[in-house]
Amino acid sequence: METTVWKAGGLDVTTDGAATGGPTARRLVLGSQLRRLREASGISREDAGYEIRGSGSKISRLELGRVGFKERDVADLLTLYGVTDESERGSFLELVRQSNQPGWWHRYSDLVPSWFQDYVGLEESASRIQTYEIQFVPGLLQTETYARAISSQGRPEAVEDEVERRVRLRMHRQRLFTQPNAPRLWAVIDESVLHRPIGGVEVLREQIDHLLEVIKLPTISLQVLPLDLGRSGAEGAFTILRFAEQEIPDIVYLEHLSGALYLDKPEDVELYSKVSHRLAVDAQTPEATRKTLHAARKALHKEI
Repeated sequence: METTVWKAGGLDVTTDGAATGGPTARRLVLGSQLRRLREASGISREDAGYEIRGSGSKISRLELGRVGFKERDVADLLTLYGVTDESERGSFLELVRQSNQPGWWHRYSDLVPSWFQDYVGLEESASRIQTYEIQFVPGLLQTETYARAISSQGRPEAVEDEVERRVRLRMHRQRLFTQPNAPRLWAVIDESVLHRPIGGVEVLREQIDHLLEVIKLPTISLQVLPLDLGRSGAEGAFTILRFAEQEIPDIVYLEHLSGALYLDKPEDVELYSKVSHRLAVDAQTPEATRKTLHAARKALHKEI
């Protein structure tokens, strides 16, 4: 059967049920499209909320893509906004069904907090990922043994099965780079990461070997920030997610011990974008980084 592509709320959806973005991206696009329709109709959030037996705050959450959609609610909103064409309505409702499909990470819902599930969904949908790490190798570049050491270190209460499932989740996230439309990853890591023997010297050496391999991929760029250059304006680790869909704003992700922050206001994104640019200038070039990785590996070899 030949696969055709049609537009649903600005996102490409195929007749075989696939889409160019994950369910999180579809939800964000759908919310953005509904907001535009509401604003074009001159209808307030409160009036729209009343139409679907809800409130203005519910409409706000829907338009931001922070909650799932019900087909009946979307159908009622489309009627309120004057969308009567059956083909157009069908496209929106199909996007609702696509957006409500659980992501692959749903199987880990008992293990992973909801705030991180949101991140995995956004990460899967991103076209470009920019990240800065000061303590660890970024999760998308970790080996199994390195990830296992991080998942179990300092957590004596963690059972073996829980640790292994966390590792499998991290490895599954890395499948992004085997997809046809793999996102571009640009990572800057503090030089101290290469000298912090998490899991032991052998584990770190294996991890550095892995980094030397993955930086050969055209979609991955890695830079090391030398110890003598400080933080270049960055107080901690952060990630910027950028998307191909114009409806989805760039998002800055900041993680802390009990949760995470998602910043999408233009002024916040601009601030972190400037810091990212400064990091790229101050950090070693990818070629110099490769030499630093080899030097770090050689130093570890002497310790064994």
